[in-house]
Amino acid sequence: MSRNITVVVYLLAMVVTVVAVDLLFFRHRFRERLIFNIGIVMVYIAFYLTFLNSHH
Repeated sequence: MSRNITVVVYLLAMVVTVVAVDLLFFRHRFRERLIFNIGIVMVYIAFYLTFLNSHH
């Protein structure tokens, strides 16, 4: 059960980060916003696979 809570909190943190960066920096720039959002998601995935994916 705690594993599910960790994943939900992690995903919530990612969504909050993406939305905050969109609103603060890239409000009217679609292409830059898309590229930066993909970068943020890739960093979160890399961090998850490196540090939080410890079930193996």
